Amino acid sequence: MNRRLLLQIILFVITLITTTLSGAEWMFGRTWFTVGAYKGMGWPEFWAGLNFSLPFLATLTVHEFGHYFVARANNVRVTLPYYIPLWLGGLGQAIGTMGAFIRIEELINSRRKYFDIGIAGPLAGFALAVLILWYGFTHLPPADYIFTIHPEYKKWGLRYAEFAALNLPKGAVLVIGDNVLFWFFKTYVADPALLPPAFEIMHYPYLLAGYLALFFTALNLIPIGQLDGGHVLYALIGSRRFRVVAPVLFVAFVFYAGLGTFNVDEFQVDGRPVFMGRSEAFWSLFGNFALYVFFLSLCFSRITENTLTKWLITLSVVVGQFAVSYLFPTAQGYSGFLVFSFLLGRFLGVYHPETDLQEPLDTKRKVLGWLALVIFVLCFSPQPFMVL
Repeated sequence: MNRRLLLQIILFVITLITTTLSGAEWMFGRTWFTVGAYKGMGWPEFWAGLNFSLPFLATLTVHEFGHYFVARANNVRVTLPYYIPLWLGGLGQAIGTMGAFIRIEELINSRRKYFDIGIAGPLAGFALAVLILWYGFTHLPPADYIFTIHPEYKKWGLRYAEFAALNLPKGAVLVIGDNVLFWFFKTYVADPALLPPAFEIMHYPYLLAGYLALFFTALNLIPIGQLDGGHVLYALIGSRRFRVVAPVLFVAFVFYAGLGTFNVDEFQVDGRPVFMGRSEAFWSLFGNFALYVFFLSLCFSRITENTLTKWLITLSVVVGQFAVSYLFPTAQGYSGFLVFSFLLGRFLGVYHPETDLQEPLDTKRKVLGWLALVIFVLCFSPQPFMVL
């Protein structure tokens, strides 16, 4: 056994452990450590956590091996998957991993090969995610299952959702947002009498695993740069068009992500502008705003080599966000996407590597390509995780 394969096996085993630990934390709403009167968890909870880690890691594994086997079929040298474990212990909750990836060890010079390798992972992972969601929604535990996690709900009985929402601590409740597919399963597949409220879904391991699989499928299928969706769109429309479409999509993505982060009302008191130097609160707000503008400029740093153009795009996005917030005060993006925007714009890149072979795709591949973009729409949630 070579050293690289040993490393890959070790990373997988560690990731299986960390996702199991994290899954148990989500399921039982506790950490592993006993602190004072706060009871930690033990082996029974660990084994129960496999109900999250096994289906979730299965979707990641199927996704990566979809890439792997299609790459090998196209005679492209690739590695087996590297898994990235992440567990925060008592410092906070995570999902146990930052994903997995394979390394392509040679230059791909074919538009068709990029398409085949890029689309295989999301399609395979999506198919398994749908099966996991179907199983999760058709095998919901009895409604009183929630009392084993929240015994304090017993005083309200099975109408706990009506009262618990009014008594939950503000800023400490995670709510899972809908996407089209998740909404479909909730509405047309699940038994309404057994379906938990949105703020309790994380305690149901198959629902959480399936939802996260859809979330990562959507992220991978964003049709920008060297993401799987970028490979697909590049192959569908060609190099010249992609160099126009990709930056437009990226600017729109960043625009949505930061929408509502700052709005006109924050710079006003009683409808009148707050002038510089008027209060310490203003200077704090102004400093945060300046950092936000600088952050956006970093996101756009690789969209163009012209510094003036980069700043023009940055300021145009900020002004546009202010305009939308002024006209539609309740409009709100999702700031969590700003982190991904930074990684995409600063490190992964917005554009796609050029290929020598620009052969057009056949009809079968075109159908699969547009189907992948439809899957992106089905899996994408505008507000995937909300804290109330």
